[in-house]
Amino acid sequence: ARRPAPLLPLSLALRALNCLLVRTSFVPDEHWQALEVAHSMAFGGRYGHLTWEWAQGLRGYSYPLVFASIYKGLQLLGQDRVQLLIWVPRLAQAALAAFADVKLYSLVQHLENAETAKCVYFCQLCSWFTWYSCTRTLTNTMETMLTIFALSYYPIKGSKMGSSCKYLALIAVAIVFRPTAIIPWIPLVLSHFLQEQRKADFILHNLIPVGLVTVGTSLIIDRVFFGKWVLVQLNFLKFNVLQNLGTFYGSHPWHWYLTQGLPVILGTHLPFFIHGCVLAPKKYRIFLVTVIWTVLVYSTLSHKEFRFIYPVLPFCMVFCGFSLQQLKAWKKSAASFLLLSNLLPALYTGLVHQRGSLDVMSHLQQLCNSSYQSQASVLILMPCHSTPFYSHVHCRLKMRFLECPPDLSGNENYIDEADAFYSNPLGWLNKEFYNDTLLPSHLVFFSVLEQEISPFLALKGYEKTTTIFHTHVPQGRVGSHIYVYRKKTEMSH
Repeated sequence: ARRPAPLLPLSLALRALNCLLVRTSFVPDEHWQALEVAHSMAFGGRYGHLTWEWAQGLRGYSYPLVFASIYKGLQLLGQDRVQLLIWVPRLAQAALAAFADVKLYSLVQHLENAETAKCVYFCQLCSWFTWYSCTRTLTNTMETMLTIFALSYYPIKGSKMGSSCKYLALIAVAIVFRPTAIIPWIPLVLSHFLQEQRKADFILHNLIPVGLVTVGTSLIIDRVFFGKWVLVQLNFLKFNVLQNLGTFYGSHPWHWYLTQGLPVILGTHLPFFIHGCVLAPKKYRIFLVTVIWTVLVYSTLSHKEFRFIYPVLPFCMVFCGFSLQQLKAWKKSAASFLLLSNLLPALYTGLVHQRGSLDVMSHLQQLCNSSYQSQASVLILMPCHSTPFYSHVHCRLKMRFLECPPDLSGNENYIDEADAFYSNPLGWLNKEFYNDTLLPSHLVFFSVLEQEISPFLALKGYEKTTTIFHTHVPQGRVGSHIYVYRKKTEMSH
């Protein structure tokens, strides 16, 4: 089949635009499990911060190594400027997303025809959640891209592109980056195995070698950076499944993915998805099984997030494409409806919702270029990991935030620093800064906190210098705005 040449430049241009139109924060992991770790790897450990998972060996260095390599490259070229450190990894992710879009198109074109492929490609480009997530430096994003690449080599009936070695290698890399990537592939690999004539060959010549090479590589990378042998995937499994400590980050009812998770990430694609499931040829049933299986497995874990099921979205888009293609006379109206209904949530979540935590960092970054950098110190009084850290400042500014590692010692009365602060903000501040010489020059916090700590601010001589918009839907400890307060005396010298 001839490869459509103009498709890749179009995808690259669209995803680059996508990248520039996403200026909000989604979850802490996009910084704390990727760029912050990479920053510490590339520019020295003291110059950054690794969260508790790294001390416990729950995360592997393979994924951050991708970004650390980019950082090292920029440093060697003498271009490690903060804007490049922020945007180059995201543009790289955007380029990968563009290749994945084209792969999805080629796969459907190869299995069906160009018409259906166009519809699937259109649905993929329209998806607001893909727009929101595909240029972020999240392991879930990488897992989704690798899933699309692997799918294009998966030996589905009627495919001549099938290559066991290639698709297994891509899944293996995804599992090294994020162990849960194994979940959607269980039914797919099983189905392939059952149809495989030479079962022993498949295991001996494909599964085992690919497994050994990837696990081996990941072990060596982690050995280099941890300084000791660590089997990260095993620790991750123990923590999240056997000890179920993920609930520390919140738990949801079992039906959450069915009633909220999937409907929200599918958005207005939902009716097309359901229609497509009814229409699609029988050989695509395995894709539907994959979606249902993945949603059910994740439903059994108490900690649930939208991004966990992001990797099944491309499977859903295949069904949406079948639906769109069948709507003969209505196709144009349906396509316009999809485009317009996804445009608003995509732009709103990308440009408006939760943008303060990135904006405040570019504001604090200005302290780096001031004569007063050596005296400056910043205390971030927000739910922990609300903002990125050194990857968005890239200078040796004294910064501190409230920490919140889960209790790993089994202590009944365990309270993390963030909870201790929020249970009595004023008392915590007075106790922490009993001595005025310890006071930070800058305080950063959400607007909801202002009233409660105003006696402390007045007494210690802080004044509000900046107000930054964050969200229209403040909840609990997260306010609509972020305030930056500065200590007055510092500037009078």
